[in-house]
Amino acid sequence: MHAQVASLYRHPVKGFTPERLSAATLEAGACFPCDRLYAVEDGPSGFDTDAPAHLSKMKFTVLAKIPAVARARTAYDEASGVLTASAEGLAPFKGDLASDEGRRGFEAWLAALLGDEARGPLRVLEGPGAHRFMDSKQGFVSIVNLASVRDLAEKIGRPVDPLRFRANLYVEGWPAWVENGWTGKAVRVGDATAQVLKPIVRCAATHVDPVTAERDIEVVKALFDNYGHTFCGIYLNITAGGAVGQGDAVVVEA
Repeated sequence: MHAQVASLYRHPVKGFTPERLSAATLEAGACFPCDRLYAVEDGPSGFDTDAPAHLSKMKFTVLAKIPAVARARTAYDEASGVLTASAEGLAPFKGDLASDEGRRGFEAWLAALLGDEARGPLRVLEGPGAHRFMDSKQGFVSIVNLASVRDLAEKIGRPVDPLRFRANLYVEGWPAWVENGWTGKAVRVGDATAQVLKPIVRCAATHVDPVTAERDIEVVKALFDNYGHTFCGIYLNITAGGAVGQGDAVVVEA
């Protein structure tokens, strides 16, 4: 079954602004490039840089916990490691998150933005080695079927921004919800190949409008009420690396 990549996104800091790309190079067994490189701990999380392990998203400053995170507009420069951040009412931030000075600066900026909504103290964490701060232990590369998002929007009678689902790849060309039955299937994504791991179970992060930072749609309830599940999207494990770009084919085995 054929589809095309409509858009690609990375999220360098967990919970913060999706950054649109024209193309990326996927690597076997790896997460999407520059995705969830950093996370901001909201109070002690128990994360051990010497023995990194998956932790609940609720340990961090994420939309499911703090909708005001969406008020920040962030951008990451991969070459320099510099993050820029802006929000209404605050002076902009610019700093290298690989440095102590840059991390402390972003923590202070974010504390001013979030105020009492953060439990704190806030601490920027960098994923050591290949570790990334993914929502799922098996969440390497995520795909959302845009037809499924449109079908949900039709069911609830209002627009649903696909960026609520914070995927790496958004695709056009599949029937709505067909992806929920593809666990274990092989997929070609541009020049890469992959295997479908499982559907993505959605949480309250999708309730937050990524533009207004308001909780305005109970997406999880809407999914369950209309379909009897809380899935939207699928996770992939890349089995052979390769380039993927906007407009490239995404083909699922018959």
